[in-house]
Amino acid sequence: MDKQALKQAVCAAIDQHREKIFEIGEAIRVNPELGYKEFKTAQRVKEVFEEMGLPYQEKVALTGLIAQMKGRSPGVKMAVMGELDAVVCPGHPQADPVTCAAHSCGHHAQVAAMLGMAMGLQSGGAMEYLDGDLSLMAVPAEEAVEIEWRQSLIDQGKIRYIGGKQNMIKDGYFDDIDLAMMVHGTTGDKIEMADTSTGFVVKFVRYLGKEAHAGGAPHLGINALNAAQIGLAAINANRETFQDKDTIRVHPIITKGGDLVNVVPADVRIETYIRGKTMEGVLDASKKVNRALKAGADAVGAQVVIQEIPGYMPRMNEKRMNQLFEANVTPLVGSDHVVNNGHTTGSSDFGDIMHLMPGIHPYIGGAVGRGHSSDYQIVAPEMFYIVPAKAMAMTVIDLLWDGAAEAKAIVESYQPVYKNKEEYLAAWEELMKG
Repeated sequence: MDKQALKQAVCAAIDQHREKIFEIGEAIRVNPELGYKEFKTAQRVKEVFEEMGLPYQEKVALTGLIAQMKGRSPGVKMAVMGELDAVVCPGHPQADPVTCAAHSCGHHAQVAAMLGMAMGLQSGGAMEYLDGDLSLMAVPAEEAVEIEWRQSLIDQGKIRYIGGKQNMIKDGYFDDIDLAMMVHGTTGDKIEMADTSTGFVVKFVRYLGKEAHAGGAPHLGINALNAAQIGLAAINANRETFQDKDTIRVHPIITKGGDLVNVVPADVRIETYIRGKTMEGVLDASKKVNRALKAGADAVGAQVVIQEIPGYMPRMNEKRMNQLFEANVTPLVGSDHVVNNGHTTGSSDFGDIMHLMPGIHPYIGGAVGRGHSSDYQIVAPEMFYIVPAKAMAMTVIDLLWDGAAEAKAIVESYQPVYKNKEEYLAAWEELMKG
């Protein structure tokens, strides 16, 4: 069988599994779970792996799973991923009434598309023609939410970093992986091929003042909320110093503003991200933010404790892999539905993987509304579920065909930011020292 015939056979097999793919995606969509709590979602993925007869490992980075598909010969190993978690969106019509979790980011479709790709490759008999292996990764906790709770998991030694892929790197699950791929849903009707995205760091900030009666004796207290407000204003005063080339974003929230309205606030807490196109830009902005936060404390005589938490590194999509994916997806949707956005300002822990190996993270349209918002809904399930399954399957075939020549060429020419896992981990550990 030639390569084109194999692609056609695999796409036909995906069509045969169409209803199953839809069912998987919808089952996950109506049972949204937050990061490191994706127990029902992981169980559904586990059932599919068992139905396919694939060997798998569960409880990876607490709730993740990894299954293996073997090619006719080893040599190259490729990871294809789907993310298990939802976001917090209490206003979404499908939000969980207890946790407020909702799939208003489309991760349920990622998982369904990854599994649909695997079904197509298996039913279409592709692996016996491919030189290399696949690692199917159902990955937990991509959304960087519930930072304080995740820090408690870190303090307990259950995880080291807030992102699922980061912990999988640390635990060695990418040690034998050569290149990686996943897709992400988005709004609109376009396939969006991006070059780069932003990375970020997280700060957990506590302003500590002194309690006093807010009406009777405020002069005896130290108002931590005033300190926080001054600190936030000082951050805003620094925004004109952020260079356009770095695409800096700083977006803090106050998670605790005091305890009682008639007590001078003595414990005020802030969470914030500092995002940027490069880690150099992020770290430069981070220093300015710290300076501003400390100024707020100094202004009223409060104390400030700034905890530095690793966020995610910027994505850097590998150009040749992007080209292969674009060539495969274009016939499915038409060239007028494929665009390249260049740089995007969202973030993902896939960026951390790209600092170690080549990878791609295209976006697939099919939803309306705003991502992470209550009006986010799928309106084109074919685009959201089936198109990415086919495009990824055909890209896998391109990469692992003919002795995995394409994959080997990409891996050999790739210049990772970090030579190995140890260098990568050392970079984050240095940040956490403050």
